[in-house]
Amino acid sequence: MTKVKIVTDSACTMDPELIKKLNLTVVPLSVMVEGVIYTADESFDNAGFMDLMSASKSLPKTSQPPIGLFAETYDELTKDGSEVLSIHMTERLSGTVEAARQASHLAKGKVTVVDSQFIDQSLAHQVIRAAEMAQAGAGLTEILAEIKNIQEHSKLFIGISTLENLVKGGRISRATGIVTSLLNVKVVMELKNGNLLPETKGRGKKTFFKWLDGLKKELAQEKVVRLGISYAGNPSIAEELASSIKEVLPDLPIPILHTNPVVATHAGNEAFAIMYYTA
Repeated sequence: MTKVKIVTDSACTMDPELIKKLNLTVVPLSVMVEGVIYTADESFDNAGFMDLMSASKSLPKTSQPPIGLFAETYDELTKDGSEVLSIHMTERLSGTVEAARQASHLAKGKVTVVDSQFIDQSLAHQVIRAAEMAQAGAGLTEILAEIKNIQEHSKLFIGISTLENLVKGGRISRATGIVTSLLNVKVVMELKNGNLLPETKGRGKKTFFKWLDGLKKELAQEKVVRLGISYAGNPSIAEELASSIKEVLPDLPIPILHTNPVVATHAGNEAFAIMYYTA
């Protein structure tokens, strides 16, 4: 059976040690802050990025990897006869998956590109499972079926503490941003089919934990396979959320990781995301 190698992009939030263990290839995006371009690879300081963003007068700009870089990566990985499965963040948020598709047509070996429909640790959940199956000798068809199943049973919720970056990015009006800032409004949204849909909003951090009470009731009734929490800036709220979720899922490991620049740029400081999938 032909060996399958897994490729993803740096919007996939994952423990660096796990990336090595699973022999993953991560093609980095780039981010421009005040005219300086940084490569968001494994050496990039995601936490330090928050300081760069805070000091910047304008919103940082993230860029997808060049098609040529994808093509070179695919050729290198397939030269031994292996095939590549390349899994990327939702195309609703980035052109990365389309760049990968175009590169797959230029590559000499067999490359299959998948839009994960998600980002961050929800993307990682698909990548991790694909890599585990590939290491166990599973074929492409079997892996693709499992990825589709994970997508259909995944949920991603994001909590926004400040609307400043959404205002800067033009996703909401400046007037709305000023009003909600004065009222200390917190917002929870769900990423569904590539779109951010509002779940709830209210004043102060208690909004997040009131919403979490409802989510915990759902989690207690589900068979959760993986769950992760990502954060931007201060990890304290992510740690509080994880501790609360442990009340209903005491035996489930919950990775708490700093998110990547793509998410942080739009979500802003002190944002968090809770991502999981069920059996």
